Amino acid sequence: MRAVDIIIKKRDKGELTREEIRFFVNGITTGRIPDYQTAAWAMAVLLNGMTPRETTDLTLAIAQSGEVLDMSDVVKIAVDKHSTGGVGDKTSLVVLPAVAACGLPVGKMSGRGLGFSGGTLDKLESIPGYRVDLSTEEFEKQLKEIGLVLCGQSKDLAPADGKLYALRDVTGTVQSIPLIASSVMSKKIAGGAHAVVLDVKVGNGAFMENLKDAHELADLMVKIGQLAGRKVVALISDMNQPLGFAVGNALEVREAIDTLRGNGPADFREHCLHVAAHMLVLGEKTDSLEEARTLAEKSIADGSALEKFRQLIIAQGGDVSYVDDPDKLPKASLIKVVNAPRSGYLEQVRARAVGEASVALGAGRAKKGDPLDYAVGFVIHHKVGDKIQEGEPLFTVHANDEKKMEEAIASVSAAHTFNDFPVPPLPLFYA
Repeated sequence: MRAVDIIIKKRDKGELTREEIRFFVNGITTGRIPDYQTAAWAMAVLLNGMTPRETTDLTLAIAQSGEVLDMSDVVKIAVDKHSTGGVGDKTSLVVLPAVAACGLPVGKMSGRGLGFSGGTLDKLESIPGYRVDLSTEEFEKQLKEIGLVLCGQSKDLAPADGKLYALRDVTGTVQSIPLIASSVMSKKIAGGAHAVVLDVKVGNGAFMENLKDAHELADLMVKIGQLAGRKVVALISDMNQPLGFAVGNALEVREAIDTLRGNGPADFREHCLHVAAHMLVLGEKTDSLEEARTLAEKSIADGSALEKFRQLIIAQGGDVSYVDDPDKLPKASLIKVVNAPRSGYLEQVRARAVGEASVALGAGRAKKGDPLDYAVGFVIHHKVGDKIQEGEPLFTVHANDEKKMEEAIASVSAAHTFNDFPVPPLPLFYA
């Protein structure tokens, strides 16, 4: 069997056998198949798709490319969540501590930014000292001791996905439904989660731009989870505008801490409580979403969610003084408020344009291995449907380069469009 023959077969719209998929995944894992062939295969998958059977086989092959954990000996039920990626999506930083504070252990392996969407690990690393590279033993010990882990993918777990994930980001193959589904679910299966809540984003700031594709991805991931014996629920949520106000690593960490303190943007807080409620029901902590939501709200109101976040930072080597005093987080040297050019109702804040401008400032990666600037990004001051007066602050840009700042201002200004007539607000969830 040769890698090039498998690439050609998929290029020509052929259906790969389980053996061919396992051969290719094994080659990625061992390095026998080089990056350029892996990238060619990923592009063929993006263009021609995979059948549900192929995608399930791919998921299991990736999961089994390394160690597969069994958390049954560590906790009664381990619950995880995953977002398919968006702009301003710092949900894990609030949801996980809130759920763990309700007594439901959460062990999550997260990722870095992909394309225009930010990565949870990148955000957390704006806190000095925070370790994302835990060993399997450290993962299990921390989950047992404090009931919360938020780290990177262990090299022992789904190593094929780690290599494929980094390549997809820089080869234009992020949007492939089979590659997204297999990446997400292989990590969940390998990481030992018993129950998973999936937050599938849809809109111009998501990899799934329409509801049809979002439903297809959600259905596929739920089916894969069920085949692997996991309990899975998928939520389809809006990403036609940034979630919350902050976009950019340290800015989003600050907003998450603010939300854990009982403040934060209304849309972001509501989104977090909804996801947390589903996790608590799936994890058998309560029988109803109403009771689960009340539990999650209480964990924020009484400070236990914030304290759980502090425990997480300390356990993984981060400097907790940055949580206690978010003013210590990285700050940009250039901060400029941009005012509304006209009065009217906000019709659009194109999330993708904001995400791409944030990457251009240095908050994301243009190519594999690029360093990040944790301080840069945006604070978007309004939501679709808001009535705005000319001269009122529209957004604030945080930058460390004058030229990049001016280009970012132009991009994000163009992402805002207005209407003379009232515009309905966007829903948070569709299904």
